[in-house]
Amino acid sequence: MHEATVAFHTLGCKLNFSESNQLGRKFEQLGYRAVPFDRKADVYVINTCSVTENADRECRTVVQRAMRRNPDAFIAVTGCYAQLKPGDVAALEGVDLVAGASAKFSLPDLIGEAAKKHAAEVFGCDIGTVGTFEPATSSTRTRTFLKVQDGCDYTCAFCTIPLARGRSRSDTIENAVNRARQATAGGAREIVLTGVNLGDFRDPNGEGRFIDLARTLDTQTEIPRIRISSIEPNLLDDELIEFVAGSKRFMPHFHIPLQSGSDRILKSMRRRYLTGLYRSRIEKIKNLLPHAGIGADVITGFPGETEDDFGQTVDFIESLGLSYLHAFTYSERENTEAVEMAGSVSPAVRKMRTRTLRELSAQLATAFSQRHENKPAFVLFENNRKGNLVYGYTENYIKTRMPFDPALVNSIEKVVLEKPGPDGMTGRLADASLIPGSLLDEQHAGR
Repeated sequence: MHEATVAFHTLGCKLNFSESNQLGRKFEQLGYRAVPFDRKADVYVINTCSVTENADRECRTVVQRAMRRNPDAFIAVTGCYAQLKPGDVAALEGVDLVAGASAKFSLPDLIGEAAKKHAAEVFGCDIGTVGTFEPATSSTRTRTFLKVQDGCDYTCAFCTIPLARGRSRSDTIENAVNRARQATAGGAREIVLTGVNLGDFRDPNGEGRFIDLARTLDTQTEIPRIRISSIEPNLLDDELIEFVAGSKRFMPHFHIPLQSGSDRILKSMRRRYLTGLYRSRIEKIKNLLPHAGIGADVITGFPGETEDDFGQTVDFIESLGLSYLHAFTYSERENTEAVEMAGSVSPAVRKMRTRTLRELSAQLATAFSQRHENKPAFVLFENNRKGNLVYGYTENYIKTRMPFDPALVNSIEKVVLEKPGPDGMTGRLADASLIPGSLLDEQHAGR
């Protein structure tokens, strides 16, 4: 008897990967066996993103790849692009089912017997009616991405995410803690808290905010490491920074979207902060956690961004001493305020500015790594061997590599960081008798 197989391809954010993993478990409960996407499968599921125009194009390309692998396969598309443009997705050759936001987690049942269709069936919805939080967890042997929040109530001028995912909604603290415990029991050594607007977490039963979730995870779980994936600067208040600084479970690593270093552009983007508030958050972190890793998102080429605005952004970033950047090129998205704005920046200029910021990011990462040369740190080694090397990350998110040893996989080891390189810092196991602690231990000892 033929064993039904399913393959996933996920585009976009960590949240999408968590949700794809959750869907995978639902398929397995129905008797499907998961196979890699580059293998022949009975069902292909494509979980899409729609943050940029490139994500839309990539969806079309992935559908074509699935068709080449098995022209008779059932192809289902879900995610943000499927919610925003279900008609466009349904028109793609080979697509059999399009599942919007409300239908995403019913996908295994909607597919039924996975019979190929003459025309795609669309399960769309009015995004305003989506109000239920669906938990999702993406696990590797080492790290678990725990979705605790979804949707967004913000109205940033460039963003389609509220249109694709709906209003902000959250898991309960009790359920999130239970899922964290399950991940720990399954062998995970680190949990990454994820959401669309993570800092806007609010327990639906009135049990607290994000800081309350963080405190409960800190005191009521045994997971060695917890990271905050990304948090808006206006939601990263002193209380939360001070909490992280006092916790040995929460890692000294923050990813804080900036988007622009020009107050004029921030206002035009309808962001909820200006550069003064952003700087104050960075200064607070550096004061309490001088070794913390701090990353930022930046958008180049937003309508009306002049050379002076971009120069302000570069100067502002350089003045902060960040650890790395994620630079994105602005692209017009339908049904956003920005698409109607005057002052369009040419695509060539946008790409040039993005290139400049990516070069700056490489410089920032090198400088941050050099500060840690010949210093001790604890590294969680992952199950991602490349050749004769094994990789892991320090508490403050410095990528570290060492000669492969199976005993290192999924272990937290004290390491002396050596030289930075294009693929992370080299390291060697520390002699515990000579090196009493790590950078994180030093920070706690100093308080």
